[in-house]
Amino acid sequence: MKVKIKKEGKEKEFNLINSWEDVTLDKWIKLIKLKDKSKSKEALETITALSDIPKKLLKQLEIKDIAVIMGKLAEMQQKENSSLKKIIKIEGKEYGFHPDLDSITLGEYAEIETFLKKGVEKHLPEVMAVLYRPIVEKENNIYSIEAYDGDIRIRAEQMKKMSAGQVESALRFFFALGKELLMILPSSLMERVKEMKMQLSQNPSAKDGVGSE
Repeated sequence: MKVKIKKEGKEKEFNLINSWEDVTLDKWIKLIKLKDKSKSKEALETITALSDIPKKLLKQLEIKDIAVIMGKLAEMQQKENSSLKKIIKIEGKEYGFHPDLDSITLGEYAEIETFLKKGVEKHLPEVMAVLYRPIVEKENNIYSIEAYDGDIRIRAEQMKKMSAGQVESALRFFFALGKELLMILPSSLMERVKEMKMQLSQNPSAKDGVGSE
């Protein structure tokens, strides 16, 4: 999107993002951190990040002009398609959203729970790396993804290239359908697992494996 700014009788054209899809997860994280800053600082840094308008010029603009630009950015975000992007492509590689959250493993859930407790806004790439994994097989709209192995470091870096819109829709979908999951696996269960591990470590004669009486 082009933005025309008139200053001292001269008009110059600058570039603003065309849609919210142009905002990567990495850039969005930086914008989220601005919410703790003053409103003026937030506006300055947000417009600087999403346009090529120099900071020096922005500081010289009237508040009403800044409000217009911020309004255009807010409108773009509101217009973003909120439907879940089940399959995304990053640098030519396809990643699929977890196809069945009802069958999510304890390991996957534990990872996500940890990131939520630490602050989801600080760990969005890691959460996305758990929910999105490389597609290993696909036919029409049906696909399967790689099994979860706990190593998400490299994939989390790739997830930083997701668009902010893709991340927002994934989070909305997960939290909407994850309510029942959160009830099934409350934090108390995680504490019980820790207790069981401690008991086993104190009883060397205990056999490995899963059993029932």
